[in-house]
Amino acid sequence: MFFSGDAATCARANVFCATAERICVLLGQFRAETFDELFEGIKKLPLSEFIGRNDQFPNKGSSLKSKLTSIPAIQKIVKKAMAVNLGKAYGVNVLPENGALCQIRFSLMKNEFTLMLDTSGSGLHKRGYRAVSNAAPIRETLAACIADIARVRENDIVVDPFCGSGTLLIEAAYKALNIAPGMNRRFAGEYMKFLPKQAWEAAREEARSLIRKDVEFRALGYDNDPGCVRLTNANAKKAGVAEYVSAELRDISDFKHPERPAKILTNPPYGERMLEVEQARELYAVMGKKLLPLGENQLYVITPDEKFENIFGLKADKNRKLYNGMLMCRLYTYFKSYSN
Repeated sequence: MFFSGDAATCARANVFCATAERICVLLGQFRAETFDELFEGIKKLPLSEFIGRNDQFPNKGSSLKSKLTSIPAIQKIVKKAMAVNLGKAYGVNVLPENGALCQIRFSLMKNEFTLMLDTSGSGLHKRGYRAVSNAAPIRETLAACIADIARVRENDIVVDPFCGSGTLLIEAAYKALNIAPGMNRRFAGEYMKFLPKQAWEAAREEARSLIRKDVEFRALGYDNDPGCVRLTNANAKKAGVAEYVSAELRDISDFKHPERPAKILTNPPYGERMLEVEQARELYAVMGKKLLPLGENQLYVITPDEKFENIFGLKADKNRKLYNGMLMCRLYTYFKSYSN
């Protein structure tokens, strides 16, 4: 996804984006079928507008369906071409690279080369509230995506019967309370010369001004692991939403729907070994017995198990293919009214 804007736009994107993994500045795009074309293309880019004389500029990237396939070889050419470009711009033969870290990212897709500057640093899924997680966490950006799909609002009740470390509940709270997920973390772009500190300060100040506190939103988490319950409550406190998010010890076999319609967002346990898969499917069957009929409630279940619907006992109104890191999953959504 591409968009245009100024320094303020870049800072706001980092602070406010809930589902993006990184915000990068596009340095250039051109066709490159040979190393000479790659070298000459990079030499022509206006790199000094973004990278300072002393800045570090390591690079990493990927190549797919292109004539240039060796990533180490591509990295060497990118580094050399950038050094020549910047050396000429700053009138030096040697670049010290002892300043700010400007992580360069590239991609070669069907011989189309794209060079980018990463302004985020650590992935945007790292909000800062989840230093510790359970064994099978859902990425924060994916949890935010599910909250978006579920259209979580300020007066909703959100429930997760397998809350784990509380990520789905916290991201739902962020959406309901209009809390910018990057408000309390730092970004690589804050140390880059072309992105003034005022832009980041203004973005954070705007984020603080937009938070909604007087809301009816509540997020309820359940888990049969006391450690997960403690972890969810601790993470909610660290995220600043403990007033709206709480977890307690309860097995799925004891699940009861809240008194008013709720949105159930969950990432039930799933394992790679056959025994774990069979155990997970036993849970899906119990889920069907305890959650159905859904009535006025809505259900959003993410799992890599494509047999979920059959075991749960009801075909989803819609299912989407989503990735939790490198693991392909499906989000099964039930949003109609089910009375029987």
